[in-house]
Amino acid sequence: MDRYGSDVLSGDWRAPARGRAVEAAADSGLVVEEVMTDFVGEIVAVDRDLHVLTLEDRRGKRRTFPLGPGFLLEGKPVILTAPVRVTAPAKPTRTASGSVAVHDAKARVARASRIFVEGRHDAELVEKVWGDDLRIEGVVVEYLEGVDDLAEHLRAFGPSAQRRVGVLVDHLVPGSKESRIAQAIAASPIGEHVLVLGHPFVDIWAAVVPARLGLDRWPDIPRSIEWKKGICQHLGWPHRDQADIARAWKQILGRVDSFHDLEPALLGRVEELIDFVTA
Repeated sequence: MDRYGSDVLSGDWRAPARGRAVEAAADSGLVVEEVMTDFVGEIVAVDRDLHVLTLEDRRGKRRTFPLGPGFLLEGKPVILTAPVRVTAPAKPTRTASGSVAVHDAKARVARASRIFVEGRHDAELVEKVWGDDLRIEGVVVEYLEGVDDLAEHLRAFGPSAQRRVGVLVDHLVPGSKESRIAQAIAASPIGEHVLVLGHPFVDIWAAVVPARLGLDRWPDIPRSIEWKKGICQHLGWPHRDQADIARAWKQILGRVDSFHDLEPALLGRVEELIDFVTA
């Protein structure tokens, strides 16, 4: 045993019995006590300019006090400060495509003209980057599940001067199947009302800047391997069935926030198609 007892000066011997005051926001609804008057009430108003708050007791009586020290909250001293203002986040000034954002505008009634794309992934990518612009312009994007039957789709649609069609296709390079289809449509009677454009990539996946996936470049996949499955294999992602491919696309699409994440070879073609069907 310590025959002389503990040191009375050890520790924070100057601290008040109820502890030291800490700052607390004077949020509406808090019940506090003003120590000089013993007035207990709920905070019902805070005036930032005058630096005061108003308390209302259980009988409905109100009193105003300066913000600052001199209050108890749940029996502990506090220094009441004005609540932090919560401001709404600033609305973006640009859309994901880089166009000037038009806020609170209603979507336009759909035009007769359309934009066709090859598949679901193409449609989802166009919607994510150009969706705001297309709704303002009233342009609907439809996917074809391949470009082989494009001529039949166009005959069924019936393009005209008032019903223009823009078509975005993959791998539109000289000598490809897609280029032959595009040339045949351009030479047909409906050719003046249809614009077929494309990008040079094997698939729309490759229109995403590879750095967004941690790649220096999209890998070369042997022709003996299905391209999308080869990409998944290279990235170490599951690729057994279509469900795995769909999940992989969601991963890739999730890395796209704006036109900055896409290759210029795609950007220009989509913008040109939108201009064509809205002219």
